[in-house]
Amino acid sequence: MTESDSPIPPPTHAQSIASPINLILFALLLSLVYLRLRPKPRATLSKPSPPIVFRTFTPLTLKPYNGENNMPVYLAVNGRVFDVSNGRNFYGPGGPYENFAGRDASRGLACGSFDEDMLTKDLEGPLDDLKGLGEEEMEAMKGWEERFDEKYLVVGKLVAVGDPEAPKEG
Repeated sequence: MTESDSPIPPPTHAQSIASPINLILFALLLSLVYLRLRPKPRATLSKPSPPIVFRTFTPLTLKPYNGENNMPVYLAVNGRVFDVSNGRNFYGPGGPYENFAGRDASRGLACGSFDEDMLTKDLEGPLDDLKGLGEEEMEAMKGWEERFDEKYLVVGKLVAVGDPEAPKEG
């Protein structure tokens, strides 16, 4: 008897396409098709921040911009006022540089000091002329100013109360 003459044994059971592995693969295929074709949520644009207008500040008008009561955080270095609100963790309430918020930070940054006595006490008096600072301290302040210039927006300039450019009260 040759191989071709041998009787074919009857199948013991019929193959079904509903085997567990096929069902798992079918479910996976359906999941992938759903994930690929499902509707995507519409992209929403964030609310634009209000425009920032370059303005002139005095120490008194700069003081409220210290990050409290949802105000932005501004500080002045060498007569230029920077919006450091993006660095609120550093310059805002509770941050390591919070003493400088809403103030002229020039002397403190130049000296590397966060002490209150580095800030001008008399907000209605003349601006700090930075007398008494050495060349090294002036270089440090310039370095801070350059860093702020690269990272933050300049929103104004700082002038003394009574200066012809000072904002008029009332």
